[in-house]
Amino acid sequence: MPIIKSAKKAMRGSRNKRVFNDRRKGALKGAVKEIQTLVQAGKKAEAQAILPKAFKAIDKAAKGNTIKKNTASRKKSRLSKLVSSK
Repeated sequence: MPIIKSAKKAMRGSRNKRVFNDRRKGALKGAVKEIQTLVQAGKKAEAQAILPKAFKAIDKAAKGNTIKKNTASRKKSRLSKLVSSK
């Protein structure tokens, strides 16, 4: 446990950021997983309709530095490739 006042304050901020980042990352993973299950089930049109929702979650995570910019770009590229290929 921190003893110094500034370290206690940093710990509080860190805890809040962790909750925020976990929520963002969970939304991202959920959206990606939803598209993957739809594609595996053969529901390509539904996956295409949900694609903007997944892109939004990915962009929000990248904007807040939850994930890196190139990671976001890679995820978006792979998702669009997955939806268009099958």
